[in-house]
Formats: sequence, structure tokens, C-alpha cells
Amino acid sequence: MTAGRTGQALGAVGAPPRGGSHRVFLTVVAGLGAVSPLATDLYVPALPDMARSLGTTVAGTQATLTAFLLGVITGQLVLGPVSDLVGRRPILLSGTCAFAVFSLGCACAPTIEVMTTLRFGQGIGGAAGIVVGRAVIVDMYRGVELSRAYATLSAIGALGPVIAPVLGGGLLAVAPWRFLFIALALAGTALTIAAGRVVPESLPRERRVGGGARGALRTAGTLLSQPSVLVPIVTMGCMGAAVFAYIAGATFVLHDLMHLSATKSSVVYGINALANLGASLLYGRLVRTRRPETLMVVGAVTGLGGQFLLLTLTVAVGVHLWAFCLCLLITVASFGFLFPALSAVGQSRGRTAPGTMAALLGVAQFSFGAAASPLIGLFGTSSATPMTVVMSTFLALTTVGAFICRQQGRSGKLTVNIQEI
Repeated sequence: MTAGRTGQALGAVGAPPRGGSHRVFLTVVAGLGAVSPLATDLYVPALPDMARSLGTTVAGTQATLTAFLLGVITGQLVLGPVSDLVGRRPILLSGTCAFAVFSLGCACAPTIEVMTTLRFGQGIGGAAGIVVGRAVIVDMYRGVELSRAYATLSAIGALGPVIAPVLGGGLLAVAPWRFLFIALALAGTALTIAAGRVVPESLPRERRVGGGARGALRTAGTLLSQPSVLVPIVTMGCMGAAVFAYIAGATFVLHDLMHLSATKSSVVYGINALANLGASLLYGRLVRTRRPETLMVVGAVTGLGGQFLLLTLTVAVGVHLWAFCLCLLITVASFGFLFPALSAVGQSRGRTAPGTMAALLGVAQFSFGAAASPLIGLFGTSSATPMTVVMSTFLALTTVGAFICRQQGRSGKLTVNIQEI
């Protein structure tokens, strides 16, 4: 198939919803992507109660977090390419429904072993909303509208870290920890119904990847062999590592070094999440007149600058609350530029197999993050330096990747056409 004919085929996709329907559609897709992070943030405060109830240690309950994360990675790796083979709606609806079922199972789990297994299944089901939701956006939007759609997803997703701890704490105040998973089951059920009503099948049969599992593997290999696609994937992974390092390290610094209460720490996290939200909204406006590659560089340099400033202050005068919080605020806000820019650039370059491309981006983000989190504890938690060094290192790599992406965007053909392979 020629490039011209491919362009015509892509243009044949139904127009995205407008007005109120557009906002409802994006809200539902954002909710589908946010339910997996919610499944972690919501129940973290309940880990001690869960350990006592199930007769295990804190380490045992933390294993359920690892199992869930592995499920999310596995689910994205499998469900994204499968959605390129059979269409979006079957995978999206069945995956979200499975999330609801596994959540209900977690609420009834009799032992920590059963809970860990169910959390893995819950992660796989929740991955459908992340990876297929991204692919649906690529199917339905182009150019600036694609970048603005991802900015909206990022902005709505940024509300999760603000809402989840408050919601989780409120539920724990009036009900046992198992009700948190009942709430997740209800959320999964509501999202399944909403997706069934407002998310259409966005991948026509003529655009689906053929060849079964072998075709899916060949498609993934083709994408990874293209430098224009590989660079945003690796850059997304480095950004994910910086985000997970922040999540893993900030808790130790705020609680153990600065002796903040859980309430005050939640305020810090909430302010950072709101900064991320504001940056995402600003990105949505700026991308109308500026290329996402350029805004990606701005975000990467800003985030790196915040961490370099924090590292300098930490080494020179030690860690102080206001300096730490301000520098961290700058860096977390930069993620509001980086995520939508990387998503838009990566998905645009691999748009002939959006499900597979979304899977590669998501797997890089979560697997790099999972690898980076233990580094904080490995280098010690007696100061803020390990967290700052790890975040600075991965943000430096993110910045290098952002500059390469921008340079690639100025030259050559960037869209990988699977049909031509």
C-alpha cells in the first residue's frame, strides 16, 4: 500500500465527537486510563490493616503492589497488539469488566496468596483501559487535536493522586479495607457501562493487523527497528523512571527526614499533582501553535533544571523543606508537558499500529519505573541525595531523548507504515 493510499485510509475514520459529546468521550477514556493508578493509590493507606486481617507482614502486602504492577505491564504488552488484530471495543470492554470482577475478588480474598494472584489479574484487566484507550485516541484524532486530546487525558489523570488518598482515607474511616476493593469494582462496572455507551469501535477491519500472533510480533519488531519510534519509547521509559523515583523517594524524605505528618505530606503531593494538572492544561493551549517535540524539550529541560537545583542545594547546604518542595514542584509540573508530548509524538510515528505502539510506550513507562524504584532504597534513605541523583539521571536521559526526537521531527518520514513492510 502506498503512502498516499494509506493517508486516504486513515482519513476515512469517523470524525471524533464534538462539543459536549467530545468532553464526555475524553472523560470516559481518561477514566479508563486512570482506574489502574487509582487501584494502587486508593488502598496504600490500608496496607497495615490488610496485613493484620490476612495474617501476613507488611512485606507480604507490598508484594500485592508488585503483582499488580506486573499485571499492568503484562496486560499492556498483550492487549495492545491484540486490539490491533481484533478491534478496540472487545478488548476494552472485556478488560474493564475483568478489572471489576477481579476487584470484587480482592474484596473477598481469604489469604494473602489469593490476594496477590487476584491483584495480578486486576492489573491485566486495568491495563486494557490504559493501552486501548490511548489507541482509540490515535484512531480518532490527528495533528494538533491528537496532542490536545492527550493533554486532556494527562490533566484528568493528574487528579488521581489528589482524589485517591482523600477517597481512600474517607472510606477507611467508615468501613473496613475490603470496601476499598468494592469501590474499585463499582468503578470498573461504571466504566464498562460508560465505555459501552460512548466509546465506538474506532478500528475498521481493513486497518487491522493480519497474521495472528505472528503478525503482532512482526509488527512490534518493525516498530522497534525504526529509530524514529524507538527514541520516544525509550524516552517515555526514562520519564517513567523519574516519576517512580519521585513516588518511591519523596515519602522517605518527607516522613523520615522532615518529619511531616501523613496529612501534611498529602498536602505536598496534592499541590504537586495540581501543578502537573496546570502544566497539562497549559500544554493543551501551547500545542495549538508549537510542535509537541518542542514542548517536550521545554518540559525535559525544566524538570532536569528543578532536580539539578535541588541536588546543588542538598550538597551545598543540606535539605530544607521549602527548597525541597519548590524544586520538586518544578519537576513534577514538567511531567504535565512530557507525558502528552511523548504520547502524541510516539503514537503519531507508529500510528498504523496504535495498539502495539501504545503497548510499547506503556510497557517502557512502567518497566523502567519498576526498575528505578528500588534504586532509592539501594543507595540509602538517610538523605534526599539518592532520590535527587536517580531522578536527575533519568531526567538527563529524558532530555537527551527529547532533543533527538525534535531533531528527528525536522527531517525525514516518521510514520511507520506496517502495510508497506
